[in-house]
Amino acid sequence: MGSTRPAISGTDTASPAATGKRGAVVAALMLSMALAALDSTIVSTAVPQIVGELGGFSVFSWLFSGYLLAVTVTLPLYGKLSDTFGRKPVLIVGAALFLLGSLLCALAWNMGALIAFRIVQGLGGGALQGTVQTLAADLYPLKERPKIQAKLSTVWALSAVAGPAVGGVLAGYTDWRWIFLVNLPVGGLALWLIVRHLHEPQRKVPLARPRVDWAGALAVFACGGVLLTALVQGGVAWPWLSAPSLALFGAGFALVGLVVVIERRAAEPIIPGWVWRRRTIAAVNLALGALGLLMVAPTVFLPMYAQSVLGLGPVAAGFVLSVWTLSWPVSAALSQHVYRRIGFRDTAVVGIGAAALILFAFPLLPYPGEAWQPTLLMLFLGAALGLFQLPLIIGVQSSVGWSERGTATASILFCRQTCQTVGAAVFGAVANGVLAARLGGASDLDSVTNGLDTGTTADATRHAVADAVHAVYLGAACAAALAFVILLVVAPRRFPVLKETPLDG
Repeated sequence: MGSTRPAISGTDTASPAATGKRGAVVAALMLSMALAALDSTIVSTAVPQIVGELGGFSVFSWLFSGYLLAVTVTLPLYGKLSDTFGRKPVLIVGAALFLLGSLLCALAWNMGALIAFRIVQGLGGGALQGTVQTLAADLYPLKERPKIQAKLSTVWALSAVAGPAVGGVLAGYTDWRWIFLVNLPVGGLALWLIVRHLHEPQRKVPLARPRVDWAGALAVFACGGVLLTALVQGGVAWPWLSAPSLALFGAGFALVGLVVVIERRAAEPIIPGWVWRRRTIAAVNLALGALGLLMVAPTVFLPMYAQSVLGLGPVAAGFVLSVWTLSWPVSAALSQHVYRRIGFRDTAVVGIGAAALILFAFPLLPYPGEAWQPTLLMLFLGAALGLFQLPLIIGVQSSVGWSERGTATASILFCRQTCQTVGAAVFGAVANGVLAARLGGASDLDSVTNGLDTGTTADATRHAVADAVHAVYLGAACAAALAFVILLVVAPRRFPVLKETPLDG
């Protein structure tokens, strides 16, 4: 008996998008998701041009870190606001902030200003990511949700492949500022479609005016910002055990305590306790947090492995990575045929179990090997993770009503992105540690791979890079195994699913 059969009483309230033109709203969601998905991949290709004009090479990494911090720490706030005031106003504000940030980025006069405006972009990006995923569940009943999720997954896949190419063309044949200006017509169209076609039904007016936990929101923002800054900059801008690193971690953990105190006292907390008290949501948060960890191995280290060990060029190395973005959405779209038979949890268990085996297989590849070998593994890995992630997201969204769906969805995305940041720091330290041990001294991955690019290092160094990446993949495999155990031990065998009110066409 599949897990999609209702397991608890209750009814999911009518979708806020039920009265809108669903096709136009879906188009707006896909455009909004494309803005967020294309952002980092396009900007990364223009870094040389940006630094050449504005300077600030020592801090340019904050173009990405600042955006990521803003997106991550605002996810819980936007999730709560969308449950309180509706999806439409939150999505409109998010899109407007993202477009404002894009315009300001195009007008930036130095690196400091560009970083600040990227943070403004991130404040809007957090609303786009969380609210789009939530509206996807609002638009479609359970049996049709894989359709919209597959479309959104395809947007991410196409963005991963097309982003570097589009960014390279804009940076090479125009001015780097067009990388941000191109967001304006795309985002403007998405904003118009949302305003014009997304109609949320009138809800009952509450007896008391909704209260927003602004103190909790500020505390969550400060706590997340401090801890993520410590993780992003630790081992890069300063040593891990240096005074700045210890001070940031100390302040971050103190702020964690402050968040707990504020949220316990708040009438409508930004991060409500039920997110962790319900087994289904808690298990999925932890499992997708592990997904964030393991994704660091391929996204960060595989292109380096392909170029430094296999000797591929940048384009070919990008293809080795991009194949998983082709199999992931296909597998996600087909996952409904599996979870309708065996349930959400067991489908995810099969997917993450296969992913763990694939990640464990990577260190067994021959040295130096052929390009088709990691390419094939990445193709299988994308298929396994599509089978893992989508059933969990749909399962959680189907276990809560409209008034809790934004918060539940935001908690999933927050855990995944936070753990991805943690994974980048941890696996970076692991890789550098392996290099230092293999090369008999203090080495870091960047300096070694730069030496490989100029042909000044010996084959032993290529072996060292291969060993470092293999260690990272073993760590990623352990993260997948952890998710496997979490699902078996913490997640219920059958996810509770609310009955749904049929949607209007």
